[in-house]
Amino acid sequence: MIQSMTGYGKAVVTYGDKKINIEVKSLNSKALDLSTRICPLYREKEIEIRQTIAQKLERGKVDFALWTEKNAASEATPINKELMKAYYKQVIDVVNSTGIPQPEDIFATLLRMPDVMSKIDIEELSDEEWDIVRLGVDKALTQLIEFRLQEGAALQKKFEEKIDNIQALLQAIEPYEKIRVEKIRQRIIDGLSTIPEVDYDKNRLEQELIYYIEKLDISEEKQRLTNHLKYFRETMYEDGRGVGKKLGFIAQEMGREINTTGSKSNHAEMQNIVVKMKDELEQIKEQVLNAL
Repeated sequence: MIQSMTGYGKAVVTYGDKKINIEVKSLNSKALDLSTRICPLYREKEIEIRQTIAQKLERGKVDFALWTEKNAASEATPINKELMKAYYKQVIDVVNSTGIPQPEDIFATLLRMPDVMSKIDIEELSDEEWDIVRLGVDKALTQLIEFRLQEGAALQKKFEEKIDNIQALLQAIEPYEKIRVEKIRQRIIDGLSTIPEVDYDKNRLEQELIYYIEKLDISEEKQRLTNHLKYFRETMYEDGRGVGKKLGFIAQEMGREINTTGSKSNHAEMQNIVVKMKDELEQIKEQVLNAL
């Protein structure tokens, strides 16, 4: 089944008083182009996260973000009570020994003293917390893959429609082939008849006509294009990696056969049909860039 490279996934997990957010987005790209924004506590696990993403997503321009939110109570900066008491004792000693007036708002003065209000927040990542975060990462990636599958189903439906259209246009060429050959034959004979007193070998003329008509024959191109259309359908339902790239290669081969058919057509209606086939194929090529 086809997967699109466009996808989005998000997971939220909790550990203690922390809410941990994981978000991952992807767009189409020829290879894996991964950018990450990870909060400092989890950066030691960045290589592991990158390996997991590469294994599950394979290709695409991927943006990964991991951040935490804490409740207001845990974010409050604590007051160092012991240090504040020591500063208070020193201030009172200075006042008593020097006679300098005591500050009116001594509490505000003490709060401004060095390190009285300083948050020393050194966190270490525990195995228990990382297990929870890893589950969140897996959940976000699973959501993104489900999104890709939904988009891939829409792509597949579009491809089926376009392949059916090309197949129908290819069959629409057939009635004009015989007409075209007869018109070419008649045109050459009429051209010769306009030249007075020209004697020509009719057998040689037939040989030249056969040679000329063989050069304009599109039977091989039609057969190869039919095979490519069949192979394109089969490839869409393959499991495994690189389906999108393979579809791109098949579309290129289809384009070659359609172009050759157009150059050999030598008939206005056939050329119109070839233009329509090219239009359908161009839409396939645009969409196949987004297939994984």
